[in-house]
Amino acid sequence: MQRRRKQIGTILLATVAILFTASLVVYPEQGFETGIEGLKVFWDVVFPSLLPFFILSELLLGLGVVNALGVFLEPLMRPVFNVPGVGAFALSMGLAAGYPMDAVIAAKFRRTGACTRVEGERLLAFTNTADPLFMFGAVAVGMFKSPALGVLLALAHYLSAFIVGITFRFYGRKEEQYERPQRLTQHEGAPMWKRAYREMMIARDEDNRPFGKLLGDAVTDSVKTLLMIGGFIIFFAVLLRVMTQVGIVGFFALPVAAVFQMIHLNPTLISPLIKGMFEIDIGTAATATASAPLIEKLSIASAIIAWSGLAVHAQVASVLTDTDIRFRPYLVARIYQAVVAAILTFVFFKMGVGTRFAMIPHAISAMAPLTGGLSSFSDSLSEITAWAALLAIAIAISLLIYFVRKFKLAFFYSKGL
Repeated sequence: MQRRRKQIGTILLATVAILFTASLVVYPEQGFETGIEGLKVFWDVVFPSLLPFFILSELLLGLGVVNALGVFLEPLMRPVFNVPGVGAFALSMGLAAGYPMDAVIAAKFRRTGACTRVEGERLLAFTNTADPLFMFGAVAVGMFKSPALGVLLALAHYLSAFIVGITFRFYGRKEEQYERPQRLTQHEGAPMWKRAYREMMIARDEDNRPFGKLLGDAVTDSVKTLLMIGGFIIFFAVLLRVMTQVGIVGFFALPVAAVFQMIHLNPTLISPLIKGMFEIDIGTAATATASAPLIEKLSIASAIIAWSGLAVHAQVASVLTDTDIRFRPYLVARIYQAVVAAILTFVFFKMGVGTRFAMIPHAISAMAPLTGGLSSFSDSLSEITAWAALLAIAIAISLLIYFVRKFKLAFFYSKGL
């Protein structure tokens, strides 16, 4: 039976590949133009923004800094998300760099044994987040022309990711029984900073590469991974353009239209949602220009950002190929977060979250003639707000760690929760 399914899958994939190749022959100009656009996005935005984070993550892992960080954050990550403390590093880097940074780090954790397979799947479920600058800059300012809407989108996005993480803490409990590493339990009474130092030294000794070799490998591996990501960006951009030219996208509209009719959404958002299923930037841009109420456009855009698109999913799948982390839980988490993010966006908009923050730029602009220099501050408000959101998240994590230690929630370990 399994062999039969594999044969059918091979035939279907071969058919799709042949049809796509034939479509490129029929529409070579459209494919070439879209490929150039995808390459420009990758080279001008993705490559320079992600390369430093990829290199730094490799260095921090090789030097053992991540392992030391895991000791400090274990009292937070284990009770709340049921993942190792090092998972906080994947979460923070995902917040800073966006997709697919979290998948790259989770795969490295699994290869080095820093997490189990189920823990890696839990970690991947809620750390797959967009970076704040994308939501504040590209989406809110560039597409919706309103910096204040970035607050609404970011709040819905990160809160929905947190809800997914809380839900997935119960995932896979029947498959594994958590056991703390022996080197952590045998130094349980030592101060936390000593245990963190010991973990860092052990990880550094296990890596054992000279810094020059470590740096060279970090650059090489990072560039290789980014080239793979760039290939997926170009491929899916061309695929979506060709599918639109051929008219295949219209077939996907039928079931989506039925759902839209049930929940009374504007039908002009069907096409942007389908595009967003394939590629996040194209989908959100099409959503912003649709002729629909703003609350509905924001909800669809929020769902697209949480879903992140098949182009990102392909990148994640390729990163996980040399690990035993399963892709299905990640896919379920993306659907779950997309629904939750859309609902939260709708609720927050009704509560006036976006409109309240919209008063700030107008107030600063009104003061500009009197102060003579605040207009430039107003222009860069979205970027400042993005970094303020990151700072607020860091403060919240620190407070949670304090209260976890304050009220001694270590009983979670003994109960295996």
